[in-house]
Amino acid sequence: MKQRIEVIDSLRGFAILAIMLLHSIEHFNFYVFPDASLQPDWLNAIDKVVWDTMFFLFGGKGYAIFSILFGFTFSLMMVKQRQQDKDFGYRFLWRMLLLVGFALLNGAFFPGEVLLMYALVGLVLFFVRNLKSQIVLVVAILLLSQPIEWYRCLQYLNDPDFVMPVRHSGQYWQFLKEGQMSDSFWQLVKSNTLYGHKVSLLWAFEVGRIVQTAGLFVIGFWLGNTNRFADTKENASFWLKTLLVSTLLFIPLMILFNIRKDIFMDATLVKIIKPIIEMYRNLSFTFVLVSAFILLYKIPFFKRLVGGLKYPGRMSLTAYVMQSIIGGFVFYGYGLGIGPHVNHTVALCVGIVLFAIQFYFCKWWINKYHQGPLEKLWHQLTWINR
Repeated sequence: MKQRIEVIDSLRGFAILAIMLLHSIEHFNFYVFPDASLQPDWLNAIDKVVWDTMFFLFGGKGYAIFSILFGFTFSLMMVKQRQQDKDFGYRFLWRMLLLVGFALLNGAFFPGEVLLMYALVGLVLFFVRNLKSQIVLVVAILLLSQPIEWYRCLQYLNDPDFVMPVRHSGQYWQFLKEGQMSDSFWQLVKSNTLYGHKVSLLWAFEVGRIVQTAGLFVIGFWLGNTNRFADTKENASFWLKTLLVSTLLFIPLMILFNIRKDIFMDATLVKIIKPIIEMYRNLSFTFVLVSAFILLYKIPFFKRLVGGLKYPGRMSLTAYVMQSIIGGFVFYGYGLGIGPHVNHTVALCVGIVLFAIQFYFCKWWINKYHQGPLEKLWHQLTWINR
């Protein structure tokens, strides 16, 4: 049991690391960068490599790992309550309402936060909680198949007058940018609160991430129900097969994504098919990362190398909100305001330093208090009238 929990905590900490590094090169959704023509060519070349590598490794994957483990945590809570002949479902709804409060706090600092989406999409777990494992798996596969995008594709192929839906998230970015560039913290909070959640949710829907998140929650719930994170030979074989299949799927999907414009000559069809291939590609690589991490964790050297990630992993909600607060202060205009003055390589180094600070803080906090402050508050409020 200890081994299983450590693997999950370390994997969750790995997701926190991935999110921090990716958000850093994006300047925490503050897409203002220095003029590349004022930098030497060698630095521009490194910047491109850094940007491409970070998005290849973590773009759409850090949040996906987080989502799988969100569903897994729900399965643990369900099991614990079932052992007491209780239905955790309605308490879970209250817990999601509490998560909305944390989302509003986090969104005041970072307009790209996902907690509100988690609170809304998490309702899918309420509806699948009592289904048989086989049915839960079928539901997960259906959600992960990107059904909305496929429906649009079929619409276009069968209706010559079909018009792609207009993306509305972009219209809010300018309002956000004004708050980010402002030297006023309250102007930032105002713009983030009024427009940040709208941008985040609309964008997630437009690129297919909301439905994918629901599928990731359900697949994490299924993995918990079938005890796939336990340290057994059977599960080692399961994760090895998952690694092989995910790798074999990822390679052609990556190639297809890169040559999609050459295969699908119709520009509208390319726009429709792009999020499908991209979601499949990111999903397959997510399972490459998850399965490889779990298998490598059995090796003592790898466990010593990454085992410390269990500290931010054990207080992932606190760590996620802390990233938003620190990252916003470092990159936005009301704080240090370095966003417009650093490009990807420097921003990555900043992110590494920020995560190192966060890591040692989490290690100190866990050793002293055993539970993150927001995790403790969330737990106490969840069971407030018990």
